[in-house]
Amino acid sequence: MSGRNPAPRRSYGGRSAEERRAERRERLLAAGLELFGTRGYAATSIERLCATASVSTRNFYEEFSGREELLTALHRTINERASQALATAFTEGADADLASRVERAVRAFVTVTASDPRWARIAFVEVIGVSAGLERHRLSWRGQWEDALLAMTREAVRRGEAVNRDYRLTMIAIIGAINNLVHHWSARDQDIPLDDITAELTRLILAAVTRP
Repeated sequence: MSGRNPAPRRSYGGRSAEERRAERRERLLAAGLELFGTRGYAATSIERLCATASVSTRNFYEEFSGREELLTALHRTINERASQALATAFTEGADADLASRVERAVRAFVTVTASDPRWARIAFVEVIGVSAGLERHRLSWRGQWEDALLAMTREAVRRGEAVNRDYRLTMIAIIGAINNLVHHWSARDQDIPLDDITAELTRLILAAVTRP
């Protein structure tokens, strides 16, 4: 639940209090993306976030309980976008062969999470080791990605395209590979084409599910 203190409801400059508050929240999210995604979470103070977003400290605490909640909101946003992209890829590629379905899924995830190196840093680096609560949040999303990949392998098994076995440990390993490759891309000033990363991950997944 966003907001900790009630904001006045008066209209100002042709905008309602709710509209101004929504704009402030968006500016804080943009400031968090920029500062957490470049300077890092530990090096970013609430005062720096407020200065970048041009809001007061009081306004900050109307939206977030602290830096951690802002970081969590950003992490949730990038994962929700990636999840929607993956669902769309599954739907649009439903009639394709396994190689095409895997490539579509990988490309969807990589395109969203690596759309901006700041998002990649937040998704794969800055959320680690912050707190027990944020770790539960991160692992919850990782569990959802495991389930999505397992659903893909079950469909491949049903179609006779993959070996019938338990893939959970395999998918945990695959998720680690995906995360590390995308982070590697973002940390090296994106000197590796995303098409190469997509192709390598596609080969890795296909090898894992088509061999005993």
